[in-house]
Amino acid sequence: MAKVLGVSFGTKNGNNDSICKEALMGAVEEGCEVEFIRAMDLNIKHCTGCITCVKMLMSGQGNMCIHKDDFDWLFFKMAEADGIIMCDPIFETGASGLFHTIMDRFGPRMDTGNNVIATHIAEKIAAEGGKSKAPDPRIICPGKPVSYIGIGGSDWGTHVQSDHAIQSMTPTWKVIDNEWVPWSKRALLDDKVVARAHQIGVNLARAAKDPEHASYQGAEGVCPHCHANDFYLVPGTDKAICSVCGLEGHVSVVDGKIQVEYRHDECYDERGLFRAHDTAEGKQIHGEDIGRMEGELAQLQKGDEYKQRVAKYKAFIQPTMPSRG
Repeated sequence: MAKVLGVSFGTKNGNNDSICKEALMGAVEEGCEVEFIRAMDLNIKHCTGCITCVKMLMSGQGNMCIHKDDFDWLFFKMAEADGIIMCDPIFETGASGLFHTIMDRFGPRMDTGNNVIATHIAEKIAAEGGKSKAPDPRIICPGKPVSYIGIGGSDWGTHVQSDHAIQSMTPTWKVIDNEWVPWSKRALLDDKVVARAHQIGVNLARAAKDPEHASYQGAEGVCPHCHANDFYLVPGTDKAICSVCGLEGHVSVVDGKIQVEYRHDECYDERGLFRAHDTAEGKQIHGEDIGRMEGELAQLQKGDEYKQRVAKYKAFIQPTMPSRG
């Protein structure tokens, strides 16, 4: 029996909890086992950017974080589920702060590309007689179906779908639905909203039972690859860079409709690897880039010039701290 996990980022018994549970009811209707987690009940600390996880991964010494909190418990609940539904309140047109905190903790530590590379590094070190530790194999779970529902108090929600889709890219999960609901104060009394949440649960359950053949079920977006609607428009050109998958296309208006066209030769690197951030090939490119940059940084940090510059800024000023007592 497929298992679907629902995660709400809202307040206890609020709209996010309720809409998430409606989606889980749809999954039950399809014969799935369900579980529900309220993210606010957990102790999740902010990523500090210390890059300990990257250093461990790229040296074949396992996968670890300096924090000892509930993140790993949550992640492995997600990793072990066959499908995930996340329901998140909209903050300033985008995802909630708690969602961002968890998203930050996913990467680069839980990045599929980084963990595949780290596994190969650990295996090579072991084969050469050295001591190594491969990442927990459960971390590598690409293609897992995931759906998002963003719920906003007004009609300010233009960025939340992009925030949610970006979270799925780190573990290379497959987005089935990516919905946002405006004017959420009346959401529970809006039969269309409730019915849509239920259908999202049905769609996710079907995807969880057959992930290999699962596909995106949401509204078609401007990006022809990932369905995003957010783009960075390069000034003075017709270039448009998708804010989610990162592909560079060319924007035009055809029959009154904005469209972005991707040209084949611009979507691949010199080895023929597809550049989109949400693909295994894109992950390989990104992981190799991170490994190269971390190696360069490690060498720079050994040099006198780097140490002198850090010392200069350290001596210039110290952070102001609040009075405690």
